[in-house]
Amino acid sequence: MELTLLGTAGPKGWPQPFCTCASCLGCTGPAVRGPACVLLDGTLLLDCGPEPAHAAARAGYPLTGVRRLLLSGPAEAAPLAWLPAAGLDEVAAPSAPPAWLPAPSAGGPRWRRVAAGDTFEVDGRRIRVLPGGTPGRVAYEVIGADGTRLLYVPPSTLPPEAEAGRAWTREGGHYDVVLLDVVSWPERLATLRRDGAVTEDTDVLAIHLSHESPPGEELHRRLAAWGARAVPDGGVVRVGADPSPTPRPHRTLVLGGARSGKSAEAERRFAACPDVLYVATGGTREGDPEWAERVALHRDRRPDTWGTAETVELTGLLAKARRPLLVDCLSLWLTAVMDAHGAWDDDAWADGGAREAVRADVAALAAAWRACRVPVVGVSNEVGSGVVPATPAGRRFRDELGRLNATIAAESDEVLLVIAGQVLTLRPLPTQPKPATP
Repeated sequence: MELTLLGTAGPKGWPQPFCTCASCLGCTGPAVRGPACVLLDGTLLLDCGPEPAHAAARAGYPLTGVRRLLLSGPAEAAPLAWLPAAGLDEVAAPSAPPAWLPAPSAGGPRWRRVAAGDTFEVDGRRIRVLPGGTPGRVAYEVIGADGTRLLYVPPSTLPPEAEAGRAWTREGGHYDVVLLDVVSWPERLATLRRDGAVTEDTDVLAIHLSHESPPGEELHRRLAAWGARAVPDGGVVRVGADPSPTPRPHRTLVLGGARSGKSAEAERRFAACPDVLYVATGGTREGDPEWAERVALHRDRRPDTWGTAETVELTGLLAKARRPLLVDCLSLWLTAVMDAHGAWDDDAWADGGAREAVRADVAALAAAWRACRVPVVGVSNEVGSGVVPATPAGRRFRDELGRLNATIAAESDEVLLVIAGQVLTLRPLPTQPKPATP
């Protein structure tokens, strides 16, 4: 099965016409994307933009062999002015044909009105029509003659219905390639993973991109964390013949100052993962309503399918983990370690015993981080760039946290710094992340 992505943006394209947002103004040259349109094996179109023939010509793939078009939305919303001249045999859509379209007897294509639950054959392929998750739209499953399975999910401005997600995974086996709006709704990908419809062997392609998507390299970095990728307009994907999908990072450290957005970024990295254990190292603080509000805000952001563990026993947890871990945060873990060893006391620190005990715990944590068998994201504060603390104990904590961050960063596949909600990559994800050591 060969896919040519003639367009990968939402219905208005990217950049959107006359939009002056930073994302659209920065989207120029090869980054420009047209409305979603996928050419399958040179004969079948999935959705279309206003000028699919021009998009195909730019990609070097003329549409002379195209015989059928599958629309995921109503015909009235599709730019079909080109259709009468295309000479197609058939159009399938979840609506009646537009009134202006010539009838088949007058040279127009046959019109197949489809609904969720329909199945039919097209040139040796089995097409299964699925709920689109949005009223008036449908998704398509395409099964090739060789058994290759493709899932195409339409754009949506609404959260997907639970029934739609279940329908996408109703029949057994995983998909070989999935095309959906990962950026807007990573939860959809999490659902497909949870039900086994998407595995590590599935090529997940992000489409329906828009100015709501992060621009430039941030888009590709975020998609890589979700096990997905974005192909430029005109790109060709040969299912089963292309290299394996880019693996997700195994160990990620997210640094940042207070209210920088570091926790939100860490949570975003697991947005397409259905089962995560959130490790909260801060615990509860009696009589501190401001702290309780912070904890509640973090809890409300997390998906219902995630679990929570409130503990500072990170070394054992990393060793025994069987599902992805999000640790928030290492700075509070260090606070607890220094509490346990009396490291705030100047005399105890000067004697060396407290210092050795703290650094031994940091070394043990780094070893457990290195050997962790599941994906793990850690959050930590970057405090070394601010005001010099006024007390020896404060300076001690600043120094030890700097050492802890550097130690964990050295054992991470990816290190990020978040400033004012913007993510800077300090250590980029390798092409092939280092495997965890036993």
